[in-house]
Amino acid sequence: MRVLVIGGGGREHALVWKIRQSPKVTDIYCAPGNAGTAEIAKNVPIPADQIDQLLEFAEKNDIGLTVVGPEQPLVMGIVDRFEEKGLRVFGPTARAAELEGSKAFSKDIMKKYGLPTAEYKTFASHELAQRYFDKETGPMVVKASGLAAGKGVILCRNAEEGLKAVDTIMKDKSFGEAGDQVVIEEFLEGQEVSVLAFSDGNTVLLMDSAQDHKAAWDGDQGPNTGGMGAYSPAPVFTDIMRQKVRDKIMLPLVRAMKSEGRPYKGILYAGLMLTTMGPKILEFNARFGDPETQPLLVRMASDIVPLFEACIDGTLDQCELEW
Repeated sequence: MRVLVIGGGGREHALVWKIRQSPKVTDIYCAPGNAGTAEIAKNVPIPADQIDQLLEFAEKNDIGLTVVGPEQPLVMGIVDRFEEKGLRVFGPTARAAELEGSKAFSKDIMKKYGLPTAEYKTFASHELAQRYFDKETGPMVVKASGLAAGKGVILCRNAEEGLKAVDTIMKDKSFGEAGDQVVIEEFLEGQEVSVLAFSDGNTVLLMDSAQDHKAAWDGDQGPNTGGMGAYSPAPVFTDIMRQKVRDKIMLPLVRAMKSEGRPYKGILYAGLMLTTMGPKILEFNARFGDPETQPLLVRMASDIVPLFEACIDGTLDQCELEW
């Protein structure tokens, strides 16, 4: 089988490295790839958001499986386009990927289906978002609703910082159109952990836990980034916690998306805060985490390609994961 991996980061290098180990795979391509993938795959000079070019390449080169790394092409509908042409592709459709593409939509889904998350308000008006801080004074989190490469989350200790964050996102447009809408949440305390799961639209198969380092500088200081590094497993994530996350968060979310007419196939990434009241959802992402994927795939003993195929075919309940 010929496999195409879309993306050009460390996550994609880890995916190529893992896929290459499968006896089912004969050739691997990575678009656009990087210096690392060039050593173990054939790099293709097509940007990850150029869906027409990627589709043409996949058809001309008899690609049997495409694995999408970044969120941008997923939200743009790359899976829909590939499926329309009868190509096998691993990832959620555009409607399912809205779970990451719009934090406002994601929070509304959590609220509607009773999933544990922080209290929140959503604003599409800069003025109304500012007025919110006339009453709220404690620590809170201000988030750009759209895609911001993991950087659109600002932790605010007080109303003054909250107002500044709203200005940064909505007035200064530091994150572009992603800041047309903001989500303001209560501040949660606890240990943060990332949990990724395979999903075929009906069930889930959880990977092990991971924790990433978000702060830009040493000593956990500085602004949040998409992740400066990660390790796995997370010592704070117990087997009991794992079962709770599966039964109370991941499975209900997949069932909710199916009920909404947005069946979710692909990797479901839950950013969680382990609070004294139990795990609460910080965010959902619609793809492999970066940098969490790197330590996770190094630890995974199972062949990953049959897992991709099971998610596409709806047979994930027949699979197991070994570490």
